[in-house]
Amino acid sequence: MTFDNSKTIISLRIKLFAATIVLLAYLAMAYVIRMIKFPFLGMSDTVWTIILIGIWIILAFMPMVLNYQFFSYSDEGDCIIIRYFTAGIVGGKKNSVEINKTTFSGFKIRSSFFGFIQSLVLFQKVQGGVANYPPVYISALSREEKAKVIKSLNLYTPTL
Repeated sequence: MTFDNSKTIISLRIKLFAATIVLLAYLAMAYVIRMIKFPFLGMSDTVWTIILIGIWIILAFMPMVLNYQFFSYSDEGDCIIIRYFTAGIVGGKKNSVEINKTTFSGFKIRSSFFGFIQSLVLFQKVQGGVANYPPVYISALSREEKAKVIKSLNLYTPTL
């Protein structure tokens, strides 16, 4: 099985781009061109500016706060391959985890921030015991995508 959450990440970027265009258009029409007459809907230009900048900040920083990551998963072949990187305003470095199916030891899902932030920790058998990989954040995955990953990883988790 192979999949990624590129549609989710692209959707986030499009929403941020649209919010940026709306904010810049509003600022231009309200302060440079003076096309919008205030009070508009009973609120002053300062209130509208604060509201729109607040919405933009939420859309811009929500992926960073919730640790949204691009996530690509493949279990075809002899290895389980996960590729990921941060999906916020500032993209993080690209990471990849490759674990041979014979040395895969299991996984754990951790939740924090009332379940909004979820991470996947993978374990691999090594000579000295079991090593764990840094967490891969799966907060940006849909419920169905998380279920697919868990079902696939359960196939390769050794039973005791």
